[in-house]
Amino acid sequence: MANDVQSFDEIDQAILEALAGNARISLKELAQEVGLSSPSAAERLRRLEERGVIKAFTIDLDPAAVGYPLQAIVRVRPLPGQLHIVERIIQDIPEIVECDKVTGEDCFIARLVIRSMSELDGLLDRVAERAETNTSMIKASPVKRRLPPLSRRK
Repeated sequence: MANDVQSFDEIDQAILEALAGNARISLKELAQEVGLSSPSAAERLRRLEERGVIKAFTIDLDPAAVGYPLQAIVRVRPLPGQLHIVERIIQDIPEIVECDKVTGEDCFIARLVIRSMSELDGLLDRVAERAETNTSMIKASPVKRRLPPLSRRK
């Protein structure tokens, strides 16, 4: 149901865009921004949550501000028969803040945060016996996580 893009109207799109910009916006401010009454905005918001379109209200934390100035992307290729074990190891490393299971030569693409380059080796050693890794340090993120296009393009 969350993929039912046809059921989005301009007001739903405006609600999602407003929340993407500020998940802490008050219901009154949200209603004003999208041109609805507060009860109508609350109902729209509730329906978006029920349909699974909105899964959570969250924060965008700056890792550097909490002591993790470096980030890396790690491609992980488990050795034969080690896929599920490697997946559990990845899940147990709190410095891995995001990970996708992917197709292709690698099985996982992970984003991790570290305090220093020396910390990186210790983290990678946790999977080294069970997988091959390839690491790229992140220099900049020209496209931050953002909403996909919500309107149909013609």
